Amino acid sequence: MDFDLAPPNGGGPLRIGMTRQSANAALDSLRDLSTVSESDRPGQHVLRPSGLMISIHCMRDMLEAVELGRRPSTQTDRVVFRDLDVFAIPARELVRRIGEYTSIEADPDDPASFVASDLLLCFWRPFAADDEPEEEQGYYFSSVLLARPGYYDTPAQAAERLQQGL
Repeated sequence: MDFDLAPPNGGGPLRIGMTRQSANAALDSLRDLSTVSESDRPGQHVLRPSGLMISIHCMRDMLEAVELGRRPSTQTDRVVFRDLDVFAIPARELVRRIGEYTSIEADPDDPASFVASDLLLCFWRPFAADDEPEEEQGYYFSSVLLARPGYYDTPAQAAERLQQGL
């Protein structure tokens, strides 16, 4: 299954802004009923047979973010942004290629993570090992988070957004 990221709208059947009930139903639709994992948590996350975990984050009865993590061990599941398989392309190369579309910067608090603020996408890996292909946990990203506008706001930015009616 290809899980296409379409910021800021969502990915696959999960749409940012949908109700918690609709998000739960959409998450359930991603569960492989032939191989239900003991790690599955209804309303929180689904672990697919490939190893891909899909998590939802709701607040105020609304889907605010979708996180896809645990790099799939097979190509049966792919997480794709603009024809880029985000877990199959080395992290450094993915950052370079996303940088062709928009600004993407290392997180100042975690240099192994990168944020494309305009897209509301955040890419994470446990540590940077850009030149070590055999060290998959650092060579590739391990998760990507797609969020609603304002998700990364500081309290001051959130207050300004509210004042502007956004």
